[in-house]
Amino acid sequence: MNTPAVNVTWEDLVSTALVGTDRRSASPGEVLEQAAVQVVRARAGRRTREGHPPAPAAEETRPLAARAAGDRLARMLGGEQARLLPEWLEAAAAIGVRVPAHLIPGLLDLGARDRSIRSHLGALTGARGRWLAELNPSWSYLLAEAADMPSGDLWEFGTSGDRRGYLAALRAAAPAQARELLERGWDKETPEDRAAFVLLLSENLGMDDEPFLEAALDDRRREVRQAAADLLTRLPESRLARRMAERAARFLVKDGGGLRADPPKACDSTMERDGVRPRPPAGTAQRGWWLQQVIARTPLAFWAGHLGLPPERAVQLKVGDWAREVAMGWTRAAILQHDARWARALFEVEPLTDLLAVLPPDEQSARAAELVVRHPVDGQMIMMLGGVARPWGPRLAKAVLKKIVETSGTQPWNAGELIRLAGERLDPAMHGHVQEIAELAVILRFRYDMSKELS
Repeated sequence: MNTPAVNVTWEDLVSTALVGTDRRSASPGEVLEQAAVQVVRARAGRRTREGHPPAPAAEETRPLAARAAGDRLARMLGGEQARLLPEWLEAAAAIGVRVPAHLIPGLLDLGARDRSIRSHLGALTGARGRWLAELNPSWSYLLAEAADMPSGDLWEFGTSGDRRGYLAALRAAAPAQARELLERGWDKETPEDRAAFVLLLSENLGMDDEPFLEAALDDRRREVRQAAADLLTRLPESRLARRMAERAARFLVKDGGGLRADPPKACDSTMERDGVRPRPPAGTAQRGWWLQQVIARTPLAFWAGHLGLPPERAVQLKVGDWAREVAMGWTRAAILQHDARWARALFEVEPLTDLLAVLPPDEQSARAAELVVRHPVDGQMIMMLGGVARPWGPRLAKAVLKKIVETSGTQPWNAGELIRLAGERLDPAMHGHVQEIAELAVILRFRYDMSKELS
């Protein structure tokens, strides 16, 4: 057997494998043997070289969480009541504390796998977390999250997350000043930051923002264009809203006692600029996809004049071949435009979780209670309940507890999921009133103690 050449690099071997050994005058056996040598050499170690220790982390600005709260967090990271971790993070962020240093790596590992918990990690892990994120590429996502840092020169010199936090705070306090700050350096921002910054303009959105958002429709980045179109959809007097209403007037008309849809036959460049995506998802008809998006971006107030009907009657009309696309377009419009009246009307036809989110929390709970009482437990009900904000109201709590008792013997899986949802959404002070459902009582007591530790 030939001795593999020690001066062959790993890159050379990869290149040979890609183009083929016959084109590099090498046999497959030789390449594999040389690769084995490279692996052994890499595992054996590397040459030492002069290095410098990293600079220490900055001083912490947040106080440490109480010891009991930190101990509970450690137990949750170890698997105990792990579904409640987002609630712990939210509560801790709200009172302005940071997590114990020895728990930061575990939290950052979890955040690398679960994007849903990242929003609070920038502040909760403090200066130590940011220091670690700069040293470990797997944790670098943390630098895109807002941290609780002194303002100073954050807009000029802060990380991506720092700058988003700064702009969000400025937008809440002085909307016009925030938009003007963004406009001044817009062309120098990265595509990722431009997309994130546009979304922040949703706070205190008004017609003063319309010229900037209209110009953003020409951005090179699709995410920027989509975000701008979404916000312009919420402004009924915007130029985009007027263009969409003109299209919708042609594509959906009243016809006798129903509606007749005539979807667009093409998606031209002006429609694409206004946020209509030309390529439909798999299994979706192309023309129906375009119709759905036009309806979704049309001001909902337009339909009362165009159809001569309030939303409660409009959603009941027969449409024919394109009924599903019309309903989905209206649903998306109600969500984008935060229109509670349309959301109520559409929810009566099809109780979608996303529509509940548009309604006030008390109404969410009341409408969900009606559905729980009237319908058997199934996956759709569980999904709907997952969208109802906590804490659940008394009517919904009573209805769900009754369903748990009714289904525990016949549908143990559904009953178990209801117990876990109720444990996350009921008022934790109820822990002493549900002792007959032991698992639920345990979850609620865990949350009750957790809230005391973080109060």
